[in-house]
Amino acid sequence: MIGNTAPIYHYLSQPEVTESEASARFADMLHYTDCPGYIVHMTCEGALNAVRKATQRNQKIFVETCTQYLVLDASLYEDDFEGAKWVMSPPLREKKDQVALWSGINQGLVQVVGTDHCPFMWKQKKMGKDDFSKIPNGHPAVEHRMELLFSEGVNKGKISLTKYVEVSSTNAAKIFGMYPRKGTIAIGSDADIVIFDPKKEHTISVETHHMNCDYSGYEGKEVVGKTETVILRGQVAIENEECKLSAGHGQFIPRGKTSKIVI
Repeated sequence: MIGNTAPIYHYLSQPEVTESEASARFADMLHYTDCPGYIVHMTCEGALNAVRKATQRNQKIFVETCTQYLVLDASLYEDDFEGAKWVMSPPLREKKDQVALWSGINQGLVQVVGTDHCPFMWKQKKMGKDDFSKIPNGHPAVEHRMELLFSEGVNKGKISLTKYVEVSSTNAAKIFGMYPRKGTIAIGSDADIVIFDPKKEHTISVETHHMNCDYSGYEGKEVVGKTETVILRGQVAIENEECKLSAGHGQFIPRGKTSKIVI
């Protein structure tokens, strides 16, 4: 409707039913063609139920959700134009959807938790000040994935520590054919290791994050658990809040076939 230009209409124009219907249709197409499939950025109970229904015919569909859909909800869009900080696709959903997604992780219906990290400066977000459809979609998230997932999941008893490792590392490596080179600590595997303090309390803020973005989607959020050191292929990558590697240290990892190991 004319005049409905605020960020909340980004949410209202993409209701749960659209994602649910698309997920069900995708599942049917995969079943008909006997193909594997991976749904990214799942946000809601309805979409999860479409995947749950597919399992009744013994169909396996891989599902990813993101930390923001487990932690944040659509009430943030009600804060006038500040809601532009959380304009992303799909949009944030309701608290009941958070409950469903956490349950989906425990039930094995959701195998991976990512972030869809896509930051824009606040000046860029303001391009949609008079029209939500012109707000660049995305928010800064990748730096806080491990900490939010631990604090909201493991620390609050929603998931086990084993499940935490599975959805943050192991399952993705298996699905994308990189296991056991990635996704495990073992002889012959890459020495990719996170040293994590499970008891350290800290507050997320734009003042302390390292992402190239002038706002935080989690400003002021208190979390328990802190990534202290990151080791990449046996070399210290992050330590004492500083990057220890120079540009160009990345390495292309070719994909193999999806692991035969049951996920």
